[in-house]
Amino acid sequence: MNLRGVWTLYQFEMRRMKRTLIQSVVSPVISTTLYFVVFGAAIGSRISHMGGVSYGAFIVPGLIMLSLLTSSVLNASFAIYFPKFTGTVYELLSAPLSSFEAVLGYVGAAATKSVLLGLLILGTAALFVPLHILYPLWMLLFLTLTALTFSLLGFIIGIWADNFEKLSVVPALILTPLAFLGGSFYSISMLPEPWRTVSLFNPVVYLVSGFRWSFYGIGDVGVGVSLGMTLVFLALCMAIVYGIFRSGYRLKS
Repeated sequence: MNLRGVWTLYQFEMRRMKRTLIQSVVSPVISTTLYFVVFGAAIGSRISHMGGVSYGAFIVPGLIMLSLLTSSVLNASFAIYFPKFTGTVYELLSAPLSSFEAVLGYVGAAATKSVLLGLLILGTAALFVPLHILYPLWMLLFLTLTALTFSLLGFIIGIWADNFEKLSVVPALILTPLAFLGGSFYSISMLPEPWRTVSLFNPVVYLVSGFRWSFYGIGDVGVGVSLGMTLVFLALCMAIVYGIFRSGYRLKS
């Protein structure tokens, strides 16, 4: 494996985070803080506890996941789209890097930035409500797996998109609604049938549920199911990326 090449690509993408610090870090933290203040104050005054946890603390995992999903997709999609847009992607394809090494550099950097953002939001949330993480290692596992999965999804979107409108349509019109309807601010057990059953077809439900379980030991589905579904999504995204590089879809033409 060309570790130097992977590390160079990884460092390049990480330095881009420093150049766009306000957009990459400051803006998501402020937006999440506003969500926390508005939902925690407005709804929390009417719902004191949920699942034995204060409502303000209950929504913290959901808010972190909401930012993590969006950040992972945007970071990875822009990272591969701009080389396509400027034509420098051909230099990447001709470089002594395998497709796996190129994906490792891009997706690794996007996932790292998302995990750092998630931890930063977690620290910000601790300023508003007392937090106690029951299973910190599980929390880091779900955080990392989710960041990797949606960074791969963002990479796929960046290759598929051929203009800036397509680049933003999936996060805006699909990902954000799924996150809001995936139990970020409520438990799906509160929903009447058939909406409770319909919600189980939303992949974000499993991500949020598993992540919330690592905090409080409660979730809408079993932690084993959450972990299994997360790994299935990860494997699916990896298979699609492999197929893209194998066929050269929108990369060699």
